Amino acid sequence: MRKIINSTYISLDGVIERPHEWTFDYFDAEAQQYARDLLFSCDALIAGRVTYEGFAQAWPSMEEQTGDFGVRMNTLPKYVLSTTMEKGEWGETTVIRENVAEEVRRIKEQPGQDILQYGFGPASRTLVEHGLLDELRLWIHPVIVGTGDAGDLLTREGFAAKFDLAETVTFGSGVIVATFRPAAAK
Repeated sequence: MRKIINSTYISLDGVIERPHEWTFDYFDAEAQQYARDLLFSCDALIAGRVTYEGFAQAWPSMEEQTGDFGVRMNTLPKYVLSTTMEKGEWGETTVIRENVAEEVRRIKEQPGQDILQYGFGPASRTLVEHGLLDELRLWIHPVIVGTGDAGDLLTREGFAAKFDLAETVTFGSGVIVATFRPAAAK
């Protein structure tokens, strides 16, 4: 069965929003290679509406500067979990509006490589709540952003989950990628 792997940038103070404002100083050759390896180990993307719309706006014009990474982002099949979006305009996009858990479970059972999700929002919480998220890879950046409100943080009131640490990778820039898997029931 395919895994769903979430990849999220996070600051020391828990901020996950607007990573373009605080991560670029840390995206060195090691981080680029790790990101590339992760992307190319997957053959589909899954996203919530907000992440999808942001990526759909940015990525189609980034192939020239990002090469095969950008080509891969633009050509992978995409699944969007949204109750409000009608259809996607970025490449091969399927919008999942109803029976989300059932549909995602069906996609995971299809043959293929793993499925990648960027960012952590309502769609991610839905995946966690239904036992569909297999790995959470937090790219912990050695920076305190110092701004933002509750909506900019990884956590949200009323959402709780337990994970076990599976692996850590440390880059020379100080970024630590901590891979977590849902905790086994005890």
